[in-house]
Amino acid sequence: MKYLPLIWANLKRRKLRTGLTMSSILIAFLLFGYLCAIKEALSAGVSVAGADRLIVRHKVSIIQLLPQSYLERIRRIEGVKEAAHATWFGGIYQEPRNFFAQIPVVPEEYFSIYDEFRLPEAQMKKWLATKNGAVVGKNTADRFGWKIGDRIPIQATIYEQKNGEQMWEFDLVGIYDSEKKGADTTQFFFRQDYFDEAQSVTEGMVGWYLIRVDDSGHAEAVAKAIDEEFANSPYETKAETEGAFVQGFAKQIGNITAIMIAIMSAVFFTILLVAGNTIAQSVRERTEEIGVLKSLGFTNLQVLGLVLGESCFLSVLAGGAGLALAFGLISRGDPTNGSLPIFYLPTTDLITGILLMLVLGLLTGLAPAIQATRLKIADALRRAH
Repeated sequence: MKYLPLIWANLKRRKLRTGLTMSSILIAFLLFGYLCAIKEALSAGVSVAGADRLIVRHKVSIIQLLPQSYLERIRRIEGVKEAAHATWFGGIYQEPRNFFAQIPVVPEEYFSIYDEFRLPEAQMKKWLATKNGAVVGKNTADRFGWKIGDRIPIQATIYEQKNGEQMWEFDLVGIYDSEKKGADTTQFFFRQDYFDEAQSVTEGMVGWYLIRVDDSGHAEAVAKAIDEEFANSPYETKAETEGAFVQGFAKQIGNITAIMIAIMSAVFFTILLVAGNTIAQSVRERTEEIGVLKSLGFTNLQVLGLVLGESCFLSVLAGGAGLALAFGLISRGDPTNGSLPIFYLPTTDLITGILLMLVLGLLTGLAPAIQATRLKIADALRRAH
């Protein structure tokens, strides 16, 4: 720490150059933070997927439906603790860009399996007593300014009612939330019995099944048993762990991690060149001073530490500011105004960002630092004149 004033004085020597370099590093880490948040949003649910939960869908595609009668057969399979079903409704609220998932479910069964969702008991009772009642996640409620008691119209795109009406109206009776970071609080749930009674498009069919197994270690075996139960039937199934299902869904967009790594590699390589050039120029300009330091008794190791300390200080100061700015802006909410199911900067990515700052500092300062240690006192003083 005693050399910090010397490091700071060196950085202030060329204020414009130092400022531009710091701005480049700050922007790089701001971009890093946003890309990490977007990656987490596009792979929503992977980090919170239950190890003891399975998703059972049609073998061909999730858009193909399954018979509702499968539920009791699934419950009888050894290792199945709980089972429920859900269906994609696919409606529109006001206009198509107001996207959020609407899903008919059996309330108690669904919220028992997804126990990370928190719905007050009084609101659950109200939901069970209101046939056209619905509950919504806090993010979506905040997005549209909904409150309990509101009447929510949803324009159907798939399931029109038996009377030919395409507009479905729901009474909002509850708002659920979650204490678990990364949980999806954008969904809109309404009652399966109301859905079955009102629609005539796919009577007796559901979209997918949700399973909780009694032992997460046996999840793969239970998934295999479920698929064998319905093998060679008109509606064969594909059962997999919830994490595998969510990852497969996310990969339809593309390999998000690979895309992010490619972008950030290009950005950081550019910053490496910019920051490395800044430190190298700074060392060349201080050739005489380095010679004087060595003549005063500074060892090669101390000179090495001073140059690396300067590069690391520059990287950590600018990178930390960029990461802090990213965290602050991301914490204010989804820039798409709720279109993404979750939007936050994971702790693991924050730690990765801090490590990247140190690596960037070491790499940019390593070559100039080695050059400074090899500098002889006589050569340094001769170059100055």
